[in-house]
Amino acid sequence: MEKELLYKKIYDDLLEAIEKGIYPPGSKLPSEKELMEQYNVSRITSKKALEMLADRNIIVRMPGKGSFVLEENEQDRENLPAVPQTVEPVRKGKMLGVILDFFSGFFGCELIAGIEHECWSKNYHMILKCTYGNVEAESRAIDELMELGVDGIILMCVQGENYSTRIVKLALDKFPVILVDRALKGLPIPCIGTDNYRAAQDLVNILLEEGHEKICFVSQAPLETSSVEERFNGYRDTMLEHKILTNEDLWMIDLDSLVENIEETREKEKKVMEALENYVENHPQVTAFFTVDLQTGVLVYRVLQKKNLRKEIVFFDGVEEGYEFHTYCTHVMQGQYLMGAMAVKNLCRLIKGGEVELRKYVPYSIIRKDPQM
Repeated sequence: MEKELLYKKIYDDLLEAIEKGIYPPGSKLPSEKELMEQYNVSRITSKKALEMLADRNIIVRMPGKGSFVLEENEQDRENLPAVPQTVEPVRKGKMLGVILDFFSGFFGCELIAGIEHECWSKNYHMILKCTYGNVEAESRAIDELMELGVDGIILMCVQGENYSTRIVKLALDKFPVILVDRALKGLPIPCIGTDNYRAAQDLVNILLEEGHEKICFVSQAPLETSSVEERFNGYRDTMLEHKILTNEDLWMIDLDSLVENIEETREKEKKVMEALENYVENHPQVTAFFTVDLQTGVLVYRVLQKKNLRKEIVFFDGVEEGYEFHTYCTHVMQGQYLMGAMAVKNLCRLIKGGEVELRKYVPYSIIRKDPQM
């Protein structure tokens, strides 16, 4: 009884602090060890208090990273159990489909980890399919998942302005779908991602503070991709706010269009590198590059290295450590794990007939370059 009261007290104290805004959405709670020392209890007791909060969808627990506060409707919290439930046997068809454009060490692995862990905690099977930028492959993946009888789909759609007709049908049929990373204009499908506009503003402001004015915006993906468009708008508007002119001469957008008829990966990369080299040679006035992702940033970095030039590069995404390029460049780290976990939580709510916000942002971090680099 005494132990039960102890973990209940920790739970109540944390819940009260969350409700009062001491721990706002996205903030990190004290660790099991910190709570153990603060309340003079065992680790099992502090762990149970955090698990109770997670079971009520108040926080998400990210292995190796900590516990973070989610933004939930109070009524929904009241309807959820206050204590962990016993695991139910998996019923036939209790499956969630996940369709990604791609994934790599640069972006996607942490997203999948968040999705998989939350599926496991909610007793769902996860079925993963990749489309590799192909709209037809996306349509096939949707058809295959529907034939398997999935209860809902998490989708990172193919980049560009063309929507798969299957996605439109899912929206019209009100089938449970959650988009991650990229929203689809004109379709009322909920999306969880990063506030790309604000994050882009943060990166540009850092470059401006360092004295850069000729900043080139670089993207391999087309501007019609929502995440690319949001980052571009953040870049452009911040430049204009500081009364700094930016125009097409400072933009390299949709480099993928140069290689759309080339299938071999190395040939594609070679063609993009050639375009970047030509740009660098013809625009010596450019002192910094805003690249929409790490993959593009690495290509720009290699071109500058080849020409023995030292210019600033900022980008989105990337692995957390063990990669020299990261210490050289300031970049945005998206909350991929949390993005994946929240996608599953919201999808489960749709499956149960509930409602979710059309656009939900997860916290991001700005990782500053090593000042000695």
